[in-house]
Amino acid sequence: MGISLGSGKGSMSEPNIVPLIDVLLVLIIIFMVITPTTPVGLNALVPQPPPPNQKQNEDLLNKTIVVVISANGDVAINQDKHTWDDLGQSLSTIFAQRADKIAFVKGDDNADFNLVAKAIDIMRTSGIDHVGLITNKIEAGQ
Repeated sequence: MGISLGSGKGSMSEPNIVPLIDVLLVLIIIFMVITPTTPVGLNALVPQPPPPNQKQNEDLLNKTIVVVISANGDVAINQDKHTWDDLGQSLSTIFAQRADKIAFVKGDDNADFNLVAKAIDIMRTSGIDHVGLITNKIEAGQ
């Protein structure tokens, strides 16, 4: 970098750019560090409805386990009524011979969320690895 002597008439001032570049680089590094990372949440397992003109695979329907919680607090596994006390044992028996430990929970719109959370907790403690949620929109294919 050279020095400019000027024409000799009066003083000449030139800004020193090197410290400004250093400050700029430090600011870039600071903003890169404090940038929030991608948020990580829970993985949601959602059943996919069949295309509109096709029927569902019967083998897949036989393998699918859905725990249904009604508005009055009753619980059922694939239309078979159960009590809350034997729900865990029934699920353990069903999934004892299965390799895929996937089940779904379907709560009525008027069911208490506490009951849905209780069903998910029972399912997880009975050995089910993945618990998915079924809503009315998913069932309708929307």
